[in-house]
Amino acid sequence: MADGTESESRKLLGRLREAMASDDAGQARLDKITHLIADSMGTEVCSIYLFRDAETLELCATEGLQPESVHQTRLRMGEGLVGRVAKYSKVINTPDAPSAKGFRYMPETGEERFSSFLGIPVQRLGEKLGVLVVQSRDAREFSADEVYALEVVAMVVAEMTELGAFVGEGAALSPLHQQSVLLRGGTGQEGAAEGHVWLHEPRVVVTNPIADDPHRELERLNEAVEELRVGVDKMLEMSQTGDKEQLQVLEAYRMFANSKGWMRRMEEDIARGLSAEAAVEKEQSQARARMEQVNDAYLRERLADLDDLSNRLLRILTGQGSNSGAELPADPILVARNIGPGELLEYGRSLKGIVLEEGSVGSHAAIVARALAIPLVVHTARITTEALNGDHIMVDGDQGIVHLRPDDTVVTAFRDKIAMQADAQERYASIRDRKTVTRDGKELSLVMNAGLMADLPSLDSSGAEGVGLFRTELQFLVRNQMPKRSELVSLYGRVLDAAHGKRVVFRTLDIGSDKVLPYMKPTDEPNPALGWRAIRVGLDKPGVMRMQLQALIRAANGRPLTIMFPFVAQAEEYRMARAEVDKTIERERKLGHVLPETLEVGAMLETPSLAFAPQKFFDDVGFLSIGGNDLKQFFFAADRENERVRRRYDTLNVSFLSLIERIVERCAISGTPLSFCGEDAGRPIEALCLAAMGIRTLSMRPASIGPVKSLLLRSNLDDLRKIISDARHRGEQSVRPAVMDWLKQQS
Repeated sequence: MADGTESESRKLLGRLREAMASDDAGQARLDKITHLIADSMGTEVCSIYLFRDAETLELCATEGLQPESVHQTRLRMGEGLVGRVAKYSKVINTPDAPSAKGFRYMPETGEERFSSFLGIPVQRLGEKLGVLVVQSRDAREFSADEVYALEVVAMVVAEMTELGAFVGEGAALSPLHQQSVLLRGGTGQEGAAEGHVWLHEPRVVVTNPIADDPHRELERLNEAVEELRVGVDKMLEMSQTGDKEQLQVLEAYRMFANSKGWMRRMEEDIARGLSAEAAVEKEQSQARARMEQVNDAYLRERLADLDDLSNRLLRILTGQGSNSGAELPADPILVARNIGPGELLEYGRSLKGIVLEEGSVGSHAAIVARALAIPLVVHTARITTEALNGDHIMVDGDQGIVHLRPDDTVVTAFRDKIAMQADAQERYASIRDRKTVTRDGKELSLVMNAGLMADLPSLDSSGAEGVGLFRTELQFLVRNQMPKRSELVSLYGRVLDAAHGKRVVFRTLDIGSDKVLPYMKPTDEPNPALGWRAIRVGLDKPGVMRMQLQALIRAANGRPLTIMFPFVAQAEEYRMARAEVDKTIERERKLGHVLPETLEVGAMLETPSLAFAPQKFFDDVGFLSIGGNDLKQFFFAADRENERVRRRYDTLNVSFLSLIERIVERCAISGTPLSFCGEDAGRPIEALCLAAMGIRTLSMRPASIGPVKSLLLRSNLDDLRKIISDARHRGEQSVRPAVMDWLKQQS
């Protein structure tokens, strides 16, 4: 195929299709394909390397290199020219391979006779499958036509690999999507679950990568693109009243849908012999490969837009819509690249677990998962390309680990863990109604976090004494428009009804940072966690705050009401917010509405600055709740969304405990009620130490109340306080080792 013509390319693809349709075993097919490519390209060598594991490539077939090197020659990712092609998903085309950067001599292959080298990544939708290589004795650079033609061939090889055309003996020829895989991610919500995969967006399977009639394929592509363009235009018309960010995304969709370059590349692929579906997927695979290499956030977003648009086009061409006809399994584990809170709530409690390829510990999905007490693992690379609907899967939210198609040993160990957790919960049920009093007579109050009506039944079953945090933002996040005041009155009223007189702390709207309302104009902030969020939004947009305060007052309908303002950084912010409460109360009085029997107004202490506020603030505030998640990230200057740093800093660090101690002391002087709310409140060791520092109310997810209460009932806080004090005096960075030693001695 030295002339690089489209007709020659189609001839080669036709011969490849014959090889794919043959009854040959996988190895025989691979051997036949390398011969066909070398013959058509006019090169002495063609080799196919496939991954035997995530980091190792294996020479699986060759025409021209030493036959004995097949299945013997292996390269690590990034090793040699072949490894570099795989690692960076980039073509290497050189007339003098031995002098090229990264070259590694493999004597068993006999490749020292060949000077020219052209390596093409074999990949499918971001999944690295292998490398296709041609070599020749002549020192020449392969032409652009030859490179392009081999990219088309690599696309077909990727599809054939996906369809199982090369299954044979050995790890490199093992069938895809059938091996046991361990994937590591980050903990979004703790807990363990076993079930079967349910893909939020089922994989589009291209079964016809090679086309008979290029003209018909061009017609199909043009018809599908026109349908796509019409669909995007309709979405734009319907979203004209939407927020600016949503419009920008749709405008980007329209730009790509009308991109001449995008169309030209797909048309060229079809002219060379690919089907319309394969041409679209080739573009999509290259977009995903570029996404891996791009650091610029804007460019990554645009490439993600192109990826999503390609997916829509593939579904139009194949007819494989989101409704694939598969039935939701009885024990579904949801697998997705990402998912919005509204979509997640539609699944509801039917889900046993959630695994996201993207996501974050503070995302909307994580908030809903916590509210529903569903184990969640985020940042799980490759899960959407590796998993298939119906695959057996086990999710360890505690460790951030996913076992896909686990072997018997893993299944047994995992089920033992789940059984132990179930047994522990049964034991905790026996202490559910006991007061939380330590061995040295300190009484604590354990309350729960909530955000949905579905959480409220846990108030009784968990033994929680009340709701220490009701997240009101979830009702705003899952809608496409601002909820009506009457809807909020109804919801808050039902929450109070379900609490049966137990105290419910309603946190006012905590939006901004990672929680952006779909219908609210987003702000372009370089560091949103430190930006315009929570109380800052409420004070700058008082209309929304007043509407929510009115809804809470009316929902109380003469019952006690507790309101808490989030992210208060200085005393003046609390005073201004409290003034809004007083104005709203007076307005409701004049309107003749029933006022709350009692009213408590407090603040969340989530910034170190508030710990150093004037003592008058502690005198004036109704109560304080330490927001441990935010306070810790700001105290240590460690973004809790950043896996590289968030685990480096320990809650039991002596500096952080000293800050907690200072807050406890200042609240004690004023007689201000104090609680601790956050993930650490639900971790038994951390909760025990917080109690030893003087905190008497802990707010956590319902499932954590049993383990925390169990440890508190068996502990002496005065003794533990001395252990902590001694560790601090010894200059230890964290008191954790000393506390763990003490606990071992107690058992």
